[in-house]
Amino acid sequence: MESKAHLRYARISPRKVAPVLDLIRGKDAAVAMGILQNTRKSASEYLVKLLKSAISNAEVNHGMNTDKLYVAECFVCPGPTLKRGMARARGGFDRILKRTSHMTIVLKEKE
Repeated sequence: MESKAHLRYARISPRKVAPVLDLIRGKDAAVAMGILQNTRKSASEYLVKLLKSAISNAEVNHGMNTDKLYVAECFVCPGPTLKRGMARARGGFDRILKRTSHMTIVLKEKE
């Protein structure tokens, strides 16, 4: 049995989220929470909320034991990109791409 949590349209680039997800992949849920709370990356703020949600889903919806949970899967996919612009010299215009992310965490119970 598994428990999932999704965070869609987060205003952070997937490139910034992926290294933080690599830190917690395969770890116990409590250890992963500790790692995220002590990581000084902007992505860890989003991932703490997402991990809490996944743990809560496991406990409430599936009746899983929270002490035995571990991060089975975690991944990030690019969401839609917001296109913005900025005026430049001599009437020019530069495109600014504001990227978004779809994050997923899957928890499973140890045997």
